[in-house]
Amino acid sequence: MDQEVDISIIIPVHNAERWLAACLQSVADQDQDPSLRVEVSVYLDGSTDQSAAILEHFSCQLRQKGYTVVVSSGTPAHGVGYAKNRAVAQSLGSFLCFLDADDVMRPCRLRCQYEEAAKFPDAIVGGRFVREPADSTERYTRWANQLSPRQLTQQVVTSHGPTVIMPTWFCSRAVFDRVGGFDESGRGTPEDLIFFYRHLDLGGTVRRVPDEVLVYRYHPDAVTFTIHEDTIWALRLERLCRHWLDGWTAGFTIWNAGKQGRKLYRSLPDELRDRVLAFCDVDERKLHQGVYIYENSELRPKPRVPIVHFSKAQKPFVICVKMDLTGGQFEKNLASLGLEETKDYVMFS
Repeated sequence: MDQEVDISIIIPVHNAERWLAACLQSVADQDQDPSLRVEVSVYLDGSTDQSAAILEHFSCQLRQKGYTVVVSSGTPAHGVGYAKNRAVAQSLGSFLCFLDADDVMRPCRLRCQYEEAAKFPDAIVGGRFVREPADSTERYTRWANQLSPRQLTQQVVTSHGPTVIMPTWFCSRAVFDRVGGFDESGRGTPEDLIFFYRHLDLGGTVRRVPDEVLVYRYHPDAVTFTIHEDTIWALRLERLCRHWLDGWTAGFTIWNAGKQGRKLYRSLPDELRDRVLAFCDVDERKLHQGVYIYENSELRPKPRVPIVHFSKAQKPFVICVKMDLTGGQFEKNLASLGLEETKDYVMFS
């Protein structure tokens, strides 16, 4: 492959006229090393608005800044995974910088992430971000921005999705090629999570630069809202079973005797459901109940699972408690047990 391009900025576009100008302006405003050869690779996926005209207007400005600009389009729209794959296929960069058309890069992004990815070519390199509007998804933003380096590969089955958000991904082309690109099933497919899990399964690593690299827009037209919660749940559950529960042959405890803990129990394959030693909780009402009876089970007698105080429960734990919602008390309770994450417990909240 021609290696005359250092970085390809990968931008899938579908009817993004409301945000595309700001997105492309943020590309033009990057403060990377001027010796780096940067390419902007855009695939217009069935756009019927003014996205193409906006792109044509900015292409001249980008070329004047020294960027190579490559654009292609197709109809009908096939979805974001397909669009990303087409944009990558037509690009030449040794490294790929993924950018959604509704987001805005900070000026430091290319510089700081390129330096990190060049040092760790087997990694997906993410970055911190801010939400716009600022008060949207506060818990999620705090979680993603505050994860420790270890937790980037430990907390991968939580409900939040990849531990580094896809619009901040920066990686070598070798990482992309090894995974084999994004799932192209289209609308409703969490192509970023599928790619992320495949990357981890192939021995890939995850890193995050300390810099704030992106303004991540929150709006009702975002692709995220087309993905059903059950689809994400099924992917998370499969990974939880394969990487943790299958190996916990002596049994495990589900931390949360409420709605989420019981949903996990009911979702488990029969052989793993039989390994659930107990639910644990701190809620006096649940503890007084003493036992959970799986009424919908076809087994006779119906399965009965004890409900115990967390301090009396047996590790390892699958934790189905939402972080940051108990005023810090859950975190204190967990810390009091002196457990090691991924060995003694896994977060599934």
